[in-house]
Amino acid sequence: MMSETTARGLPQSIDETLTLLTEGGYVADRALATVLFLSLTMQRPLFLEGEAGVGKTEIAKVLAAGLGRRLIRLQCYEGLDVSSAVYEWNYAAQMIEIRMAEAAGIHDRSEMESGVFSEKYLIRRPVLEALESGIDGPPIFLIDELDRADEAFEAYLLEVLSDYQVSVPELGTIKADEPPIVVITTNRTREIHDALKRRCLYHWVDYPDAQRELEILARKVPNANATLAKQVVTFVQKLRELDLFKAPGVAETIDWATALTALGKDSLDADAVSDTMGVLLKYQDDIARLEDGEGARVLEEVKAS
Repeated sequence: MMSETTARGLPQSIDETLTLLTEGGYVADRALATVLFLSLTMQRPLFLEGEAGVGKTEIAKVLAAGLGRRLIRLQCYEGLDVSSAVYEWNYAAQMIEIRMAEAAGIHDRSEMESGVFSEKYLIRRPVLEALESGIDGPPIFLIDELDRADEAFEAYLLEVLSDYQVSVPELGTIKADEPPIVVITTNRTREIHDALKRRCLYHWVDYPDAQRELEILARKVPNANATLAKQVVTFVQKLRELDLFKAPGVAETIDWATALTALGKDSLDADAVSDTMGVLLKYQDDIARLEDGEGARVLEEVKAS
């Protein structure tokens, strides 16, 4: 028996899309809800670009949970190839099949190939899995951090995103009965080719303003003291104005508020900031800069505000 969440259909308006995200604990602005609604309606991939830690991946997770769909995640990395991302053959099982066929006296090459190169021995990786619809509809296909993959694999995705099909030489073309809901994320460590971007709807996911970040903390760290939450958000917002090697994202804000709450802090002080700076910043040069006086200055501004 399917649950109410599983049976949920696609949102029919921007407001319904915003509600879907909100119910999933994602604090979104109307611009994001609009492009997500259009992506679902037009059956076009959603291309999300922005700094690391601003919540791009979370959008796909919330969408999968809210619609009751499978989430298939392809985590990209340098050297990602077809065998890891799309499909490969179960060579060990195929060898056993060949030995058994030979033992049974079957020596016809075409007959043997038809038995060996069948879907029975095909290992489906994320791309091929995403082309299969379940009883609850097409899955959410998250292509995460595409900028980490090589340009050759990016080019391979053009066929997938254009026609939602994959060519397997031994079997032919495998095409989706219904297109998956595709979400692509990139941290912009390199530019993605225009040919792929043209197949998508684009949205830049920026750092939230103070009010929205405070709303995020209220949802993600509900047991945090109200004063502490405001000071944490103000501190982080001011850090993002500095020329740091890597400004803290929303994920770091949540982690920092969680850590300070676990330490029993009700407000920021110099010792708390110094002791927990490794939760908020991940590069020693940035930490050293704050320890050299920048952190104390920002803390004074936070207290004054």
